[in-house]
Amino acid sequence: MTAAQFFAGLAGKRVSFLGIGRSNLPLIEQFAKYGAEITVRDRRTEEALGTDGERLKALGARLILGEDYLKDIDEDTVFRTPGVPFTLPELEDARRRGVAVTSEMEVFFDLCPCRIFAVTGSDGKTTTTSLIAAMLREAGFTVHLGGNIGKPLLPEIETVQPGDVAVVELSSFQLISMRRSPDVAVLTNLSPNHLDVHKDMDEYVNAKKNIFLHQNAFGRTVLNLDNALTAACGGETRGETLYFSRKEKTNDGWCIDGTVGFGAETVLREEEILLPGAHFTEDFLAAMSAVWGTVSLEAIRKTARTFRGVEHRCELVRELDGVRWYNDSIATSPTRVMKGMLSLFPEKIVLIAGGADKGVPFDELGEKICQKVSTLILLAPEKPIPGKKPPAAEKIGAAVMRAPSYGEGAPEILRATTMEEAVALARRAARPGEVAALSPAATGFDQYRDFAERGDLFRKTVLEL
Repeated sequence: MTAAQFFAGLAGKRVSFLGIGRSNLPLIEQFAKYGAEITVRDRRTEEALGTDGERLKALGARLILGEDYLKDIDEDTVFRTPGVPFTLPELEDARRRGVAVTSEMEVFFDLCPCRIFAVTGSDGKTTTTSLIAAMLREAGFTVHLGGNIGKPLLPEIETVQPGDVAVVELSSFQLISMRRSPDVAVLTNLSPNHLDVHKDMDEYVNAKKNIFLHQNAFGRTVLNLDNALTAACGGETRGETLYFSRKEKTNDGWCIDGTVGFGAETVLREEEILLPGAHFTEDFLAAMSAVWGTVSLEAIRKTARTFRGVEHRCELVRELDGVRWYNDSIATSPTRVMKGMLSLFPEKIVLIAGGADKGVPFDELGEKICQKVSTLILLAPEKPIPGKKPPAAEKIGAAVMRAPSYGEGAPEILRATTMEEAVALARRAARPGEVAALSPAATGFDQYRDFAERGDLFRKTVLEL
């Protein structure tokens, strides 16, 4: 089915949207334009929706709000946001009654006329996705970048041409219901994550595997050889399988003794990659492997030397009184903090950590903090906020104190209830020549809308010092 045929068939169809998120709101406007009868279901009240609610009513949408927003789903088609679990009993009941339950990204994959490059993993998704997009743009392609990275792509499907490329970041919440895989699939790594939503690690990993399980023999899957869970997926791939590694010289992307290469081809020296750190090099290896054979070697090299990264990812905010301040709010898992901020600098750092508990273990992080952190500032609200997830700060602190190398006051552990207080404590603790960083090891959902709001507040507070 073409995009034109799909939209022409919307007239008079009863379509329900679960949640008014960044992926659904543009879709609602588009579907209304084509004559669909729109119902919007959301847990929030109309007052809490604010201007979004006014926009929806102006479009003629029927609003079903509050705690019973999932009751009696009887529309023809339901679009869920990634934040609405696919396994909810109400959605399972709807599917049994013949309701089509789908999502913006699933329909985009069905209708997209061009090649799709997609990235998932526990860490490094956004940077790898952005690197792939940058390499393809450098090679002259028209790139449609979106998905979990922040932009819905279905609203622009009518402009996508067969010679373009789509580059998509996918979360486990998007992948769990997908039954179509991209032309090129990248799995950066796998580690415990989102176990507050997924019933167990198996469900989380199986969701991630959907990025390659539905490929045909002409697809390409890129896997991290250094990550045991990811490397093990090679036995389940169907098409071309490429492995990248920082530990051994593979037939594909590798970095050994500071040299980056692909197979027998030397690409550049690691220090030529503008973004520092082992985890950025891994992201670069994944991206290079994804586009190898599609873009020129010069496009890959130029991207390595010029790509400045994505905000909230080891982002240098400023240097003040000899202290460098970094915003790494995207580091919402222990592995991301260990491979990222705690691996970048030879000296110990002042670390602000804490956020919403995702049910993941912090023991390995606790030991790493003891080795790399001089002062640990645990950020959590003074009291749990109604409607927000419980904080992880005390679990992080407990993991540090039971670490084998922990000693009294090494690291010093302080507590803050607001970002402003945390930054003030970090400023007092950090000495000239040192680094102070927000690298939380947990999501922002204990106090903030998301990691971006948290990172924006950190940046603003630091710039106001």
